[in-house]
Amino acid sequence: MYLPNERFSLWCDFVEKNFLAQGFLELIKDGNINGATSNPAIFKTAFLTSAAYQDAKKSLSGKPPKEIYEALAIADIQQAAKVLLPQYEADDDGFISIEVDPFLSDDTKGTIAEGKRLFAAIGMPNVMIKVPATKAGFDAMETLMREGINVNATLVFSLTQAQGCLDAFEAGGNACVSGRPKGVISVFVSRFDRMLDPVLTQQNMAPFTVGVVNAMGIYNAIEKRGLSHVRCLFASTGVKGEGVSADHYVQALLFPNAINTAPLETLHAFLNVGAKAPHTPLNEGQIEAYFQEIADAGVVMETVYETLMNEGLEAFHQAFRELLNTLR
Repeated sequence: MYLPNERFSLWCDFVEKNFLAQGFLELIKDGNINGATSNPAIFKTAFLTSAAYQDAKKSLSGKPPKEIYEALAIADIQQAAKVLLPQYEADDDGFISIEVDPFLSDDTKGTIAEGKRLFAAIGMPNVMIKVPATKAGFDAMETLMREGINVNATLVFSLTQAQGCLDAFEAGGNACVSGRPKGVISVFVSRFDRMLDPVLTQQNMAPFTVGVVNAMGIYNAIEKRGLSHVRCLFASTGVKGEGVSADHYVQALLFPNAINTAPLETLHAFLNVGAKAPHTPLNEGQIEAYFQEIADAGVVMETVYETLMNEGLEAFHQAFRELLNTLR
């Protein structure tokens, strides 16, 4: 844990072959991180821009593009999982996530089959299968967890989505007969502010705030549910734009029993400064009052949630599509 007394964890939202062999090891050795996450956009950047994959891609030449992608991704995830295994065995997180094919977001059976296949192919206990928080995803999460597979629920923007994840994790965890796998609910933060700040600042409302307050409400709900095998993970915590420090979304969400997964630039900005005092999130009444101000400013949050979810899915679709096309 980055802050053991508060059980606050810091994970790295980046995976790349050379980094895993060097910088990743240093971050773990120094006690700065105890987990990692990946997504299709991260793999796209790594596989298409890093020279570290040239030999592997040559050896896989002629195979179907998704098979090439999975071979490269599985190798990286296995490498990260082996490095993180001592932390996992010490019950100090130690997880690495890999996402199912983003085009399966509305396919429960396909998500379950791919999640099971990837988990088996990687062959490490400290892997989390990342599943988008769609209606089909909730059913898949429950089944995967019931079968002893750790799950990372991703693209969570709303309390409604978080409740769906909690229901799935509770049912799946209770039904699992081979221990109790872990789950995290990945609450996306910064995308709210990139979307809404241009509108809200015209109403003299503070920027870089909506995503934090929204995340607080979801964090409170997760903690209130009290599932011992489930934690809140704050994602999309890199700052885009000027006006706040690069580690704003890490410092603002320093809550007990939470996880923050941050891109490297954000991670190093936070580590250079160090953690400020952990604090308590706003309570339900304060959060409701804030969102009433948002509504008074003309923002319909249900529309925002839907838009951000659709954009998030499409971004992963686009990254995965481009990656597969390049690997042909």
